[in-house]
Order: sequence, then structure tokens, then C-alpha cells
Amino acid sequence: MPPASPILCISNAKHYRTHITDSGVSVYAFLRRLVFGTPFPTSRVKHERLSPLLGYPVFGADPISSSAYATEEILLTLMAAGSLALSLCLPITIGIVLVLVTVIISYRQTIYAYPGGGGAYTVAKENLGTTCGLVAAASLLVDYVLTCAVSVSAGVAAIISAFPTLSTHRVGLCVLFIIIINLINLRGVRESGMTFALPTYLYVGSLTTLIAVGLWKHLVLGIPPPDLSHPVTATHALTLWLILRAFSGGCVAMTGTEAVSNGVPMFKPPESKKAAKTLGWMGATLTFFFLGLSILAHMYHVVPVPDGDETVVSQIARGTFGTSWFYFLIQVTTAALLIMAANTAYSAFPLLSSILARDGVLPRQLSHLGDRLVFSNGIVILGILSIILVVIFGGSTHALIPLYAVGVFISFTLSQGGMVRRMALQKKKGWLFGCLLSGIGCCATGVVSVVIAATKFSHGAWIVVVVIPLTVYSFWRIKEHYVELARTLRLEEHSPRVAAHHTVVVLVPNLHRGILAALDYARSIGTDVRALHIETEPERTENLIKGWEKWAEEIPLVILESPYRSIVGPVLDYLEEAKHERDGEHFTVVIPEFVPKDWWEHILHNQMGLLLKLSLLFRRDMVVTNVRYYTME
Repeated sequence: MPPASPILCISNAKHYRTHITDSGVSVYAFLRRLVFGTPFPTSRVKHERLSPLLGYPVFGADPISSSAYATEEILLTLMAAGSLALSLCLPITIGIVLVLVTVIISYRQTIYAYPGGGGAYTVAKENLGTTCGLVAAASLLVDYVLTCAVSVSAGVAAIISAFPTLSTHRVGLCVLFIIIINLINLRGVRESGMTFALPTYLYVGSLTTLIAVGLWKHLVLGIPPPDLSHPVTATHALTLWLILRAFSGGCVAMTGTEAVSNGVPMFKPPESKKAAKTLGWMGATLTFFFLGLSILAHMYHVVPVPDGDETVVSQIARGTFGTSWFYFLIQVTTAALLIMAANTAYSAFPLLSSILARDGVLPRQLSHLGDRLVFSNGIVILGILSIILVVIFGGSTHALIPLYAVGVFISFTLSQGGMVRRMALQKKKGWLFGCLLSGIGCCATGVVSVVIAATKFSHGAWIVVVVIPLTVYSFWRIKEHYVELARTLRLEEHSPRVAAHHTVVVLVPNLHRGILAALDYARSIGTDVRALHIETEPERTENLIKGWEKWAEEIPLVILESPYRSIVGPVLDYLEEAKHERDGEHFTVVIPEFVPKDWWEHILHNQMGLLLKLSLLFRRDMVVTNVRYYTME
């Protein structure tokens, strides 16, 4: 009969978890469950996946809401050349839509080719090399942070358009909304999808109504459109460079279209089919909204307000419906969706970060699922970075826009270039058409990325151009660390070191029950136990010596004078000397610490034990043990 295995396998840990949690719920645990909900078991992952109806608001909020400010960005650039230049908004919009359609069709191919997700990062890494993959990943991560900041800022701008008195609270409102979205996403994927579904579909319905009514009144019924124009002083000539700047500004409408390809595994089976359907719905909606708003802006002769007190959508809605209740409905739903468009970044950033963490180029913590089966660490980091951006740029959409879209078009280009190479190598059915389509998309987005970087470089895009290479460099350094760590920890060629003795040093500030408990522990693990006291007050040392002779005389007590009342320095010096004396032995430092009954009582005592632990944290060949004595017992 084979010997019994020494390994104990527990098939169901539910009983143990219940026993621990039911023994008493702390205030912290209660508040955590109240805010984030009860934890989900790992087995529930499949039940948390999305249908297209929920995937549409989760992934589509960003690209759909981009239509609310894409037209405005085109007009803001063109108005520098005077009122007549604003008529170029419509042809520029058509050009952007053609690029958009090409990108969406290309990403549908990516969704079917890579059902495991990862989007541009996975495609570029497998087909163009690791460096290209990391560039795509860095570009997307930077863009997702900007997506969150820009979306919330644009939403707050829509609120201020309807309620101008709130303009002084712009930054505070942005920070508040980012925190709320953060908390909602920490509650889980399906819950965030259901939370954002209603505002998304309300926005789609109200904006569809606005465009349909506006076009019907003026094109079918023949009602003259309102003239919202006002004189604009030309400050620049209408040059090709200005047109390219307007084109690059309008390209923000395309941001977020790649998010579905990153999150294919978040859909219910068949994942690729449902993700592709969601992407198709998003593309059709965005195309209709972008073209519709640009047509109405052209018909109404809308002139954007540079200071952002009223958006272009607000002017179109006011021209169509006046200041009726429907005007305010459009403003509210627009603001809600623009704010919640940040959720696209919250869906994609943590997922992409987890893939990068599993590949060893980001901290491992980003690959861990939280209590609610979401990548909580990635969600929190995204929220923090977005708040920093909003504060730095004052919550201004127009200040953040120049940084926007550079990264996403770099990822578009690398993703489609990778798909061209993949299809050319595999030569599956229809590969030639697929190569042609992705090739056209690669060239188009490549040109757009260069145009955006060049035209927006002096307006802030240089920050992104610098940050992306720095992020890639960070990826490589993190990867080097994990490779070196794995090499250091591997078991091959390991020869165990056998120590004949075990030296234990117990740090003794004074003598009490907690110290005696620490001495008992030290005797149980060491063959050479000694105590160390740093003398800062001689009269206390005399009392310590008297007590020591009574309670612990068998253990040597080392007393070091410290005329300048320093504790940490003398302790570290002594420990280094003692360690070198016992070279090759196990060496443990025991730090006694008593724990008060109530949390607030901690502030009544010094934290020298914590300071000593931090000081010893990076000392080599020293084991630091904290022996606690609970005063409530």
C-alpha cells in the first residue's frame, strides 16, 4: 500500500469562510458590503457576463457620446478662419465617418480572430512583435485615462450649459462623478451595465428624436431653420493645416470603438458573435448621430462658444425645441451619458491591465479579481489617474481634447497592421478582401495618427507623445524585474543551508507581561536568546535591571547607552554586529508589541515598534517577528 499523502485537500472551503465571517461582522465589513455588495464566488464568473443589450451601454457609451462634442471640436477649429469656414464641417464629418466605418469592419475581424480579448495589444504582439504590442497597450492605457477625464468633463460642461451658475464648481463636480462611477464599477460588471443602461438608451432616444425632428421640420415640412449664427472675427487664413487640425479634432468621435475587441470574454457565449453585434450597433448609432448633428449644425449656422458656457448640442436642441422640457431632457440625458461614457474606460482599462499583468509587464496585483469578480485594483488606479488629470486641467474639455485620440489611433494602426500580416500568412477563405480592408484602415488611421500628433503637438499632444514611450520603458523594466525574480527563486541548483544555531534578539524597551510573552516565544525558536535595551533614561534602566534579575535572569540583557536619545540607529548598529558574529546562522529579531482594547487607544502610545519594523524591512538575512500581547485578555 502506498504511503498516505501528507497534503490535505479541502474540497469545499465555504464552511470555513462562513465560520469566519459569521463570528462577528465589524463596522468596516458592514460598510464594505453596504457600498460594494456581498462577495461573489468564483463559480459565478460566467453568470456575470454581458448580453448585447447590456454590452451596448457598457462599451458603447464612450463612442456614442463622442458625437456630442466631435462636431463642436471641428467647428471650434474652423471658426479661427471666420464664419465662411464653418461650412467645411459637413465634408470633414463625412471623411471621418468613412474612416470610422473602415475601422469598425476591421475590428469585427479582430473580434472573430481573437475571442480571448486583448484587442490591439494581442494582435500587434502576436503579429508585429512584442515591442509593437507594448506600444499599442501603452497607447490604449493612456487613452482610457483620457477617455474617463474627457467624458466626465464634457458631461459637466453639458450640465453647466443648462445651469450656468454651476460653472464655479466644475472641477468639484468632475471629481464627484468620477468617484461615483468608480464605486458603481466596483460593484460588478452586470450591475454597472444595468446602472448605465437606462441613461444610455434615454440619450439614444432623445438624440434620435432631436435629429429626426430637426431634419423632418426643415427638409420635409419646409420650415425655415433658425439662424444661430453671429459674427466671427477671422484670426487665421483657411489653410490645409487648419483643415487638418479640424479633421483631427473631429476624430475624437472614433475613440472607444476598440473597447469591444478588448472585452470579448465579458460577453455571454457565443462571445465573438455577441461582441460583433454590439460593435455593429455602436457603429451605426455613432454614424447616425455624428452625421445628423453636423448636418443640423450646418443648417442652423451654429457657431460654438469658445468658453464652453453652451455646447453645440445645446444650441441645436434650443433651435429645434426652444427652451421647452424636451430641451432640458436632451441636456440631462446628454450630460448623463457623457459622464457615464467614462464607463467604457472602466470596462477596458482594468481588463487590458489584467492581461498585461499576466504577461508580466504590469504589477501582478492588477490581474487579481476582487470580491465582485471585477479587477478592482485597475478600477481604482484608473479613477485616481483621471481625477489627477481633471484637477490639473481644471475640468476643461477643450484643454483635455488635444491630448485625446493620439493614443487610440496609434493602437488602431498597429491593430489593423497586425491583422493584415495575420491574414496574409494564414490565407484563409476571403483573406484577400480582409487584407485589403484592414490595409486601407491601417493606412487611413496611420495618416490620422500622424496628423493628430502633428496638429495637436503644440496644444498638449506632446505630453502623450512623451508618456507613451515612458510607459513602454516601464513595461520592460517591470518585465526584467519579474524575470530576474523568477531566476532568483527557482529551485534548480539549490543547496539548502543548514544552520547549527539560531540567534534571537528580543528588543526590550521596558519590562511588562508583553515582554515576558516575547521572551517565551524567543526561547521556543532559538538556541541563543539575548535581549537588547537602548538606554535613554538611566533611572528607568535601573528599574529594568532589578526586574530582569527577578523575571528573566537566565537571558542575557544587553544595554546600550544612547546619549542623543536615538532608538533606531543603535538598534540597527547592534543587530548588524551581532549578525556578523554569527555568520551563517539563522538570525531573528523579535519586536514585542501590546495591542490596546479599542482602536482609538493606539493614538495614546508611541509607534516605535512600527518604526523598527519599517527600518528592518530591507535588511538582509534577518527575520523580523512581531509578538503581540493583547491587553483585553
